[in-house]
Amino acid sequence: MTTPVPATPADATPALASSALVTRTYGEPRFHTEGDIAAVAFAADNTVWSIDEAGVLRHWAGDGKLLKRTFLSDLETLWCFAPGAKLLASANDDVLLWDVAEGQLVRRLEQKSWVTAMAFSPDGGFLACGHDDGSVRFWNTAAQAFAGEIAAHPGAVSAVAFSPRGDFLATAGEDRIVRVWDATSHKKVAELASHTDRIPALAWTADGSLLISAGWDTSARVWSLGRTDPVILLNSHAEQVMTLAAGPGGALIATADSDNDIHLWPDPKTGKAGHVLRGHADEIRCLAFSADGTRLASAGADRVVHVWDVTAGSLVAGPNPRGKHGIAVYTANGRTILASTGGPVFRAWDAETGVEVSPSGDGPAYSVASSSDGHWLAVGGTDFFTRLYDLKTPGTPTRLEATKPPIGAVALHPNGTLLAHTSPVDGLAWVWTTETAQPLLILIEAADGCTLESIAFHPDGNRVAVGGIDVLSTGERDGAVCVWDLTTKQKSATFDYGVYAVAFDPTGRYLAGAGIGDRVYLWDLATEELVFELDGHQERINAVTFSPDGSYLVSGGDDTTVRVWDVLSGRLLVVREIGTPVQSVAFGPDGTTLFTGNGNTTCYQVPFKKLLEE
Repeated sequence: MTTPVPATPADATPALASSALVTRTYGEPRFHTEGDIAAVAFAADNTVWSIDEAGVLRHWAGDGKLLKRTFLSDLETLWCFAPGAKLLASANDDVLLWDVAEGQLVRRLEQKSWVTAMAFSPDGGFLACGHDDGSVRFWNTAAQAFAGEIAAHPGAVSAVAFSPRGDFLATAGEDRIVRVWDATSHKKVAELASHTDRIPALAWTADGSLLISAGWDTSARVWSLGRTDPVILLNSHAEQVMTLAAGPGGALIATADSDNDIHLWPDPKTGKAGHVLRGHADEIRCLAFSADGTRLASAGADRVVHVWDVTAGSLVAGPNPRGKHGIAVYTANGRTILASTGGPVFRAWDAETGVEVSPSGDGPAYSVASSSDGHWLAVGGTDFFTRLYDLKTPGTPTRLEATKPPIGAVALHPNGTLLAHTSPVDGLAWVWTTETAQPLLILIEAADGCTLESIAFHPDGNRVAVGGIDVLSTGERDGAVCVWDLTTKQKSATFDYGVYAVAFDPTGRYLAGAGIGDRVYLWDLATEELVFELDGHQERINAVTFSPDGSYLVSGGDDTTVRVWDVLSGRLLVVREIGTPVQSVAFGPDGTTLFTGNGNTTCYQVPFKKLLEE
């Protein structure tokens, strides 16, 4: 096998936009990568290291700012950090040791068979490698020398883990059996059989008294040496437990399941459950605690790193874990302001200078909307409340409560007199008067029993459109868009299409929807007919908006493209790749500038004329 030659470390400040169309970037791509993350670890200074499956090593500040990235190799399929993140191992049919800080190859260790699992000893002095032939081989990392071998399992080894003092090694195989070995003599100490499906991960509690095994049989099992049956089963997971990690102090255990939730177990011996951390959108493949045990890093197939406060059970840094990145553009004191919900807290910038402005940093946010006159700003929270800011009279925002968190979508009346907000799960759309902060109307089953994904006011101010998804297809459809007349409090139109976003054109004639079938829909409200079904996006469409003159319809999606359509003909005019999933789109007040809210937590500013012409 050819040894890869590491590339020179990249500049510490990465390029934020791959498209020459972007004239300004707001924010930084905090804790966001371009590849699935295979391993993550805290350094002694509480900075974070991650490695992509494609071999890109990244160093992050505690707040998620990218400090450095280095390409190592894309030939390996398995990656593992040593404690303290000073050393990194990669493997396929050989093992490579890397100096993490320098991003340089230290040594290639030839293997006799494919490597399927790896773990470092607590001091980093030894590396144990499990193989597809059932063997486990030990390596002295300082001497870079072979240190012994165990015939551990009849088939492939699925997981290995050293005890906290390094005196034992636990192994799991595709035979669904856990075995414990003396790490010095390599003699078997215990054989633990109970799992009924694959065992992808193992971890020991900090005092070494308990061994935890993760299973694809819905549970993590707690073992004590000297007993052949589990002390207890940690349940409450989804169908599969994918990975786990042990805190450095006490008995805290973190497990990640196939619903992409992280479960904290403060006392695994008794099965006492703690916080459940939700936010990942795809498989969680790695977990790591900080040296002081107060932080947990999680990462995986959704290509983001989240850092959690394990005591509070809250997000400390990383992309917004509970919703798509929403943006709003408004004018205040003659300046164009861009508002964003992409990070763990709400942010707002002067669009011309990029300087953050009030109320930036004021708490977590899920959704955002502004009135066209710049009087009102509504920020839907990850809790029960929408924060309503009177931008003409700065002060503490008014809090408007919903029945269930989070505030999935929020919209303001064209003249700012009304506010509407929804929760995705309870089917209710609330309409409030902004001046009195009192509820005016509650629309029950606002999208015909569907989850509520989006809400928008008609330009006449007398109607709202609510769009959602029928996740169970109970009505033999994938969702619905309902248009409500606020005067009669009745539905005036229903379109049986599932959508993630809705938008009215400035004249009020057309309604657009970002459909779940990767299509953009355009309806004529007067005839209630589907005018166009616009194909082209290759992945989920997250956002639609019309240009202020009504001539163009813009869509953005997870395929990292912005698409512009001619409203009258339905013709696709341009497709522009911007290098990151597009989760929201909005025009500036005069229509000359398009803004995007991106999956990597940044926002882009794009001259619309240049977008059309280039």
